[in-house]
Amino acid sequence: MTLVQSQKIVLVINSLQGGGAEKFVLTLGEALYQMGFEVHIVRFDPIVEHTLSENLIYHLIPFRNYRRLPKGKIRYFFFARAVDGYISKHIGQPVAVFVNLYREHEVFYYSRQKKVAYVIHNQLSEKLKLATLPPKQLSYFQRIYTKYPAICVSGGVEQDFAHQFGEPTKTTTIYNPIDRDNIRVLAEAASPDLPAITRQGYLIHVGSFKAQKGHEILLQAYANSAQTLPLVLVGKGSLQAQIEQNIIALNLQDKVILTGFQKNPHPLLKHATGFVLSSHFEGFALVLAESLALGVPAISTDCPSGPSEILPPQNLVAVADIPALTEKINQLMSHPNQFNVPFNEAFLPQNVARQYLAFMGVGFE
Repeated sequence: MTLVQSQKIVLVINSLQGGGAEKFVLTLGEALYQMGFEVHIVRFDPIVEHTLSENLIYHLIPFRNYRRLPKGKIRYFFFARAVDGYISKHIGQPVAVFVNLYREHEVFYYSRQKKVAYVIHNQLSEKLKLATLPPKQLSYFQRIYTKYPAICVSGGVEQDFAHQFGEPTKTTTIYNPIDRDNIRVLAEAASPDLPAITRQGYLIHVGSFKAQKGHEILLQAYANSAQTLPLVLVGKGSLQAQIEQNIIALNLQDKVILTGFQKNPHPLLKHATGFVLSSHFEGFALVLAESLALGVPAISTDCPSGPSEILPPQNLVAVADIPALTEKINQLMSHPNQFNVPFNEAFLPQNVARQYLAFMGVGFE
């Protein structure tokens, strides 16, 4: 492939563990490579749980080496200088640097890199609990998030960003890339073994076991439902023990199946009767769009951002409304085809990559 005059693009992420932001970085990186750019993935933690493309160039700048410094601004300042030096020496001058997630944003506040944009993956008011912060700390985040242009992964995230920080910097909404073709290929792989009760169909939830994802709401709503289909939970996380206890307390041991983290959840997703998202808040809801790429009917809580930009109103229920979610689960189990939604081709990686380049003023063929 002919590179675009050897133009280099850097995507910064803490690690490549199995999360949505990490998948975003790899998908966008591959799309930019296919357009002819030299793409560098810079990470601060060695964890890798995703399959890595050989087309991208990977760099590790260990943050742990700086944990001996005082926590906070001093640590981030000196680490940012190290990151700048590494990029200058090992990568060169990139035409764009896309920085993901809030710790990385804090590091790059102290960076001297040019052509930087923050990618905002979640509602920062929720993620950083901005309403609870003292004025001094809130002012600090104000300075961080007004230094560079910001790309928000949904309209709701952009509205939240503007509400929290005003509009002193250039912002836009660009949806996350969904590699439909690759997802469909991955979905053809052998599916992990599931119990016999899933042979007539099952509902599925894919997501980290953390408070944001609302597993407690999902389990209670499912317990109140007709339970005509089992529920498969794909993921891992800090709340796993609590989720397992909830399953026992609700007497769902024979109905709820935990698969653990799956590097490739797409075969499980493809064969599901329906997908259920129960989050309290989301940025974009990547896996929701992936379910549509596989033609899987989906329902979701109507988070302040994300799901309502992917699904029509009939597929949504109010956040934490257990009776409404129970009713919607019953409808999904009995009439799944009523919740089919066409895939939005605006999510295709090449379309998303072009928007990223245009936002940064980077030319391409």
